[in-house]
Amino acid sequence: MNKLRNVLRVLKDRSGATVIEYCLIAGIISIAIVGWATMIGHSTNDSFNAVQAGFDAA
Repeated sequence: MNKLRNVLRVLKDRSGATVIEYCLIAGIISIAIVGWATMIGHSTNDSFNAVQAGFDAA
């Protein structure tokens, strides 16, 4: 009977679901940060390439 009670307690426990939800939120935020940093990196690289082309033409 004690084992059955423990199994039922584990099945009713929702704290694992909360941890998974927080992990999903953190994953989505990290994907957004990586995308933003990549976009900024490409923009910055394009700016430096334009400056370099200006110096090469001079």
